[in-house]
Amino acid sequence: MQPVRQLTPRPNLYWMTFGFCALGAACIFLPFLVVDKGFFLYCGDFNSQYISFTQYANAFVKEGGSWSWATDMGSGFVNSYSYYLLGSPFFWLSCILPASWQPYLMVPMLCLKYAVAGGGAYLWVRRYARRQNLAVIAGCLYAFSGFTIYNTFFFTFVDGIALFPYLLWALDEAVYEDRRGLFAFVVAVNFLNNYFFFAGQIVFLVLYFVCKCTTRSWHITPRLFGRLAFESLLGSAMGCVLAWPALLSLSQNPRTVNFSSGYGFLLYGKVQQYFAIFYNLFFPPDPPYLPNMFTDCTIKHTSMTAYLPLIGFSAALAWLRTRQGHAFRRLLFICGLCAMVPVLNSAFYALNSSYYARWWYMPVLILCGASMLALEDEGVDIPRKGILPSLIILLSTVALAVVPVEGDEGEWTFGVLQQPSQYWLMLGLGVAGLLIFWMVLVWYERGPRMPRALLAAVLAFSCLYSVFHFAIGKFPQWERDGGYRQECYVEGFQLAEALPEGFYRTDTYETFDNLSMWTGISNLQFFSTTVEPSIMEFYPQLGVKRDVSSKPEVENYALRGLLSVRFTLMPLDEQANFLDVVEEQGWTFWGEIGSYAVYENENWVPMGFTYDSYITQEQLDAIPEDKRSNVLMRALVLDEEQIEQYGSWLTQLESTDLVDRDYDAYAEDAAARRASAADSFVADNYGFTATITLDSDNLVFFSVPYTEGWTATVNGETVPVEKVSGGMIAVPAGAGENTIRLDYHTPGLAQSAAVAGTAVLIWLGWMAWLVYRRRKPAPVSAPAPVSNEPADSENESFSVELPKGNTDL
Repeated sequence: MQPVRQLTPRPNLYWMTFGFCALGAACIFLPFLVVDKGFFLYCGDFNSQYISFTQYANAFVKEGGSWSWATDMGSGFVNSYSYYLLGSPFFWLSCILPASWQPYLMVPMLCLKYAVAGGGAYLWVRRYARRQNLAVIAGCLYAFSGFTIYNTFFFTFVDGIALFPYLLWALDEAVYEDRRGLFAFVVAVNFLNNYFFFAGQIVFLVLYFVCKCTTRSWHITPRLFGRLAFESLLGSAMGCVLAWPALLSLSQNPRTVNFSSGYGFLLYGKVQQYFAIFYNLFFPPDPPYLPNMFTDCTIKHTSMTAYLPLIGFSAALAWLRTRQGHAFRRLLFICGLCAMVPVLNSAFYALNSSYYARWWYMPVLILCGASMLALEDEGVDIPRKGILPSLIILLSTVALAVVPVEGDEGEWTFGVLQQPSQYWLMLGLGVAGLLIFWMVLVWYERGPRMPRALLAAVLAFSCLYSVFHFAIGKFPQWERDGGYRQECYVEGFQLAEALPEGFYRTDTYETFDNLSMWTGISNLQFFSTTVEPSIMEFYPQLGVKRDVSSKPEVENYALRGLLSVRFTLMPLDEQANFLDVVEEQGWTFWGEIGSYAVYENENWVPMGFTYDSYITQEQLDAIPEDKRSNVLMRALVLDEEQIEQYGSWLTQLESTDLVDRDYDAYAEDAAARRASAADSFVADNYGFTATITLDSDNLVFFSVPYTEGWTATVNGETVPVEKVSGGMIAVPAGAGENTIRLDYHTPGLAQSAAVAGTAVLIWLGWMAWLVYRRRKPAPVSAPAPVSNEPADSENESFSVELPKGNTDL
């Protein structure tokens, strides 16, 4: 059985570790802040999503509301942003400051996250350390691991990395110190932070628990097991407020229901996947969108890296080869097996078939602990059993740079690398780190000065390789992304003020993603995974791909009229290209706003209109995908139940009525829909209000994504909200003047809030009881009766047995 190490007499170097990690992160990002003049720009998702999302969400939560019109065609705010940031304590901390400051807070928040990550890793690993300064090094290794640096690209992923160590620490505290309530609280924080990461954390905690028990590191009694189960359930209940609504939404999302099968459960489709997994233990990571060595496999944007700065896998490798029977060793081997078997890897993501390695931060933390144990154990020969094989493995990849390759036209070249210079840089960094590590071990011989020297080397190397990593990812896109601040942050708000008032949608051409986050106006081009599932259903039936983003081609002119797109925005120098594509499709120049040219849609149809005709889904499916938008301007798509209820209000079109699908027919249909449009349409953060005058009973169509969260009234009377045309909504209204009001309530939020609120009250009551019990005076024995016994009996001592109080939160 592995000994339990008492923490009480040990110095706590948490704030030292926290400070080192914060300072190191500041040194990493400072050069980029200087280049960007305080507005840190990276690349890809960091710019397109996280800068704009944090700014927008900051403003939205202060205004209040449930429905976000700026998110794609409109989506529920909670379900759209709970995955990204809505449960993050770091996000809510940033909300103390104005939303307009948010882009300038990205680096300070990253420094804070790195510091919290390092501090948490130290808190957990210090229990297993004989020398606390080595636990500080382990914390820094975790904070600046390749996984953390790589996933800065995703910004809010760092939140999960930062909070996870506290989960293991709290679990150890519950088992070793009999500490009550802390584990439930930390479970709630991690669950609330990100339900996607928490799903993997559940699996990992089960593995951690099993490995600890089977190696007899823990002695779990039935009573303790019951309390751990209770705290797990209580913490999950406290943190479920965002997860339950998200689960209801995701269950309807087609991207979450694709499972692997057959050989796909057991083997990756390409052998390079196994090499990529193996070598990413030893190599500093490439930027997420620039994989280099193994490109014929799923690696881009997958977070596949477990590199530790300076030391790589060497210290942990030497320890694994030397020490047997330790819980960490068993856990790391199980994690290695999970990484190599697709079905086990996907178990961390509810068995989804899309490959990701975004759970690797958990075994990375264990690697940091194993590396620390190797450093303090003189029986582990790190140079021979760790550094030497790591160098051999690194240098073996040189074969990829020199292997001869015959081209398509018979010419011969050397190497299969995408970016040879990038490879040589990463190889050089990996080798240099190991050589420096070897020199520290040789010079200081694990003496009292070794930890200080190694800490300095780890921090310096972390700054160096991280700066290279960010520079490689940032500067290839600098020519384009250099205008982000001006075109989004500055002119985005100017666009909102300069464009006409009233509700309409916009479109963009060759601009930055997610411009709607800055203008606040719904836009057809939107980059986000978690939007209303009906959007995922609506677009594909029209031949528009919808996976991680909505990007309908500009040639689909009829879609613009159907979705009430009034303006298209583009850079001034893209006008000629735009006009070449949309020639004679009804776009006219409206004006210039800053660096943007604005074109207006002559066939714009205001939001909320009626049809004279309908068709069935079968009729729509029989039409070529690229012409279905034209047809939807002419007729509403109803299902059988709706036809039975509302069919008498409309006329069913025959297939012969759908043959004419050219631009002129579309323009006529758009004019007809515009003539029947609502008199007014006013949107707010909870839904919308429309007024319309009808000659007869009819369905009023709104190009708003359908969700069960909608409730509708017409002239104060409750009416059903119908799902029509493959994902949009329609409301029945009678002849005459109608005031239509739709309100959105996040499905499941009221129930999850009630469960979470009840769980919090239970937890608070439990904590109050523990505090009361701890502070309650111990019972005092009754005074001894007066006795005539000899005086020496008066000198007899007595003791009072104090109750064994439990440490509470």
